[in-house]
Amino acid sequence: METLYPIRLNAVCKDYLWGGTRLRTEYHQNSSALKVAESWVLSCHPDGPAVIANGDAKGLTLREYCDRAGRGILGTDCEKFPDFPILIKLIDAKENLSIQVHPDNDYARTHGGGFGKTEMWYVVDCAEGAYLYYGFDHEISKEEFRRRIETNTLPEVLHKVLVRPGDVLMIDSGTLHAIGAGILIAEIQQNSNLTYRIYDYGRLGADGKPRQLHIPQALDVTRLRRPARPVGPQGREIREEGCVRTLLASCEYFTVTHMKITEYALCAGEKSFQSLVCLDGDALILDRGRALLTFGKGDSIFIPAGFGRYTVKGGCEILLTEV
Repeated sequence: METLYPIRLNAVCKDYLWGGTRLRTEYHQNSSALKVAESWVLSCHPDGPAVIANGDAKGLTLREYCDRAGRGILGTDCEKFPDFPILIKLIDAKENLSIQVHPDNDYARTHGGGFGKTEMWYVVDCAEGAYLYYGFDHEISKEEFRRRIETNTLPEVLHKVLVRPGDVLMIDSGTLHAIGAGILIAEIQQNSNLTYRIYDYGRLGADGKPRQLHIPQALDVTRLRRPARPVGPQGREIREEGCVRTLLASCEYFTVTHMKITEYALCAGEKSFQSLVCLDGDALILDRGRALLTFGKGDSIFIPAGFGRYTVKGGCEILLTEV
């Protein structure tokens, strides 16, 4: 039987052309690339699996560890999913991302793409006046959508949202969206890398050619109206001894809680693993007073389901994700 313990993960970094340097210089992500656009801090995806950095499983990918230990380490609430359910990223948008959309599971399956993608954005930091696009500012027809793509006027009908640190957005599949320049985001999403790019500001890729667009697919899946979901956390701030916590979002794929901790007891029960992503500070994980692991800004910790009670001690700000 596999020994359960808190696992530190080494993330996989992506050097997309719109990225900045903050994930390497401020969040200590290990990359030699000039730009680090994304850091996949919790990933079993074949396009970038995280690697275990400590303990008996050191050197294994998280996927290899899950295969070796068995699905029980994911928890009973993950049994309904055919694969590891989520992917967590830190995203540093120095420049605008492309305007894009993700399909739902049914469309993805029938078009050879695996899983669809519903995701949550938590704005970690942003420049003054930074904004993102979140659906349309009013309902439009598919014919107008097609025409605006063809005439490069799509941004004129998009819902522009000015953001500030702490903002939360749920991006349901089918919702057109784009992260604007000057925003650093934590993204919790379905375990999918399927994106349909609609508009890319005329940029060229590393090969000197325009990046691929996916117009037919986007026309099929995009919801042509303003999103019904509000911008903001789903829960209120709760103050307890040693912790201030806020439920950010909960859906069928994940539940995410923002926590500011000085000393607080948590429990990874039989229902779900836990992911701790540190946004600031330093802390220690304790098991009945015994120090197990230290972590700091930018670190990602995977706690297997069934590990039980543990304590986080130190001045830290984390995102706690469960299924």
